[in-house]
Amino acid sequence: MRICVVGAGAIGGLIAVRLALAGEELTVVLRGRNLEAVRARGMTLVSAPGIAPGSPPHRQEHTVPVRAVERASEAGPQDLVILALKAHQVAAVAADVRAAMGAEAPLITAQNGIPWWYFVGLEGPHQGRRLESVDPGGLIAAQIDERRIIGSVIYPAAELEAPGVIRHIEGDRISLGEPGGGESARATALAELLKRAGFRARVTRDLRSEIWLKLWGNCSFNPISALTHATLVDICRFPATRALATGMMEEAQTIGEKLGARFPISLERRIAGAEAVGEHKTSMLQDVEAGRPLELGALLGAVLELGALTGTPTPHLTAVHACTALLAHTLDQHRSRCQVLPVDI
Repeated sequence: MRICVVGAGAIGGLIAVRLALAGEELTVVLRGRNLEAVRARGMTLVSAPGIAPGSPPHRQEHTVPVRAVERASEAGPQDLVILALKAHQVAAVAADVRAAMGAEAPLITAQNGIPWWYFVGLEGPHQGRRLESVDPGGLIAAQIDERRIIGSVIYPAAELEAPGVIRHIEGDRISLGEPGGGESARATALAELLKRAGFRARVTRDLRSEIWLKLWGNCSFNPISALTHATLVDICRFPATRALATGMMEEAQTIGEKLGARFPISLERRIAGAEAVGEHKTSMLQDVEAGRPLELGALLGAVLELGALTGTPTPHLTAVHACTALLAHTLDQHRSRCQVLPVDI
């Protein structure tokens, strides 16, 4: 199968290498040093040793040659496109992504947070509504046929260790789902494809509830980590930030439930799951340290937009969003990054 992964960074790169190792024909869309490295040396997947249950006791590396291009339109017609860019990057490349999609090619969306297609196929008073926080001006919806979309929730944790080198920290679970709910032959076939690549993939009839379950933690832990430079375990074990995350998650749960989402586990169990990941930097903290734009719209801005839509008070979410938005503005204004480094005494 001809597969194009648009945005083969940490998570996109993990998926791309696994699919290539399974024998699929891969094209990855990259830029800058990452593109140069993959063209010169291929793409490398590193398994971190012993960090999480089930992880290998020793560092393992797999390098695969993959076709690397700068624009999706250079890939030619594909049988499947996996969109693994951050949510705020999608609008700028939506037309280019459309050019890579073959006549019947589905598009797996692999963004964190509330997706631009959230209200597609969702019955009720908000059906067809557009979220300005994740699709400003409707640019994405205008370019990508909603009938092509297969949503996903991606659970593995990974980091870009070096250009062209992805470090897989833990996890191999991926959920797929039709925006309109239910099951479909194409979603089932794509889940089988991912299983052959070593993922624990499944099709869910209620993807939105699973989106909220992951977002429940991301809308709190990610911005808190960006502001404090703390890892997941540090946030969970420091009483004040644990309490702040709890308040944010309570507000998010109220919003999700008003929109029909189900939360099958307790809030405390969700926090315990984040704590169990250990000394892992969230993707937003990684972006702060690298000087990249923050994924704030899909992870928190959209939750606030949905809060306003449902008439839900959001004092904790609003305050943390304000502080993180200012941090993002400051980093962008000064074209800078922010890291915590040891002090030489």
